[in-house]
Amino acid sequence: MGLVVVISLPLILFSVLLGFGCYFLGRSRGRREAHAQVFGAPIPPPGVTVDSFPTMTQHTKHIKHDNSANV
Repeated sequence: MGLVVVISLPLILFSVLLGFGCYFLGRSRGRREAHAQVFGAPIPPPGVTVDSFPTMTQHTKHIKHDNSANV
């Protein structure tokens, strides 16, 4: 015995249109969010003075070793 599943044509068309709608909506939202990205110096948290916030020169003091001395 077999089970026959009938999917109507309006359901198929609705699924295709819903898929296209989600695709285009997500693409436009992603492009809008990606356009708003600004890369630069981080903003200090509220309540912190600018003098106590670490600068880039303090971050460059930490150098990751490449372990070439262990060879």
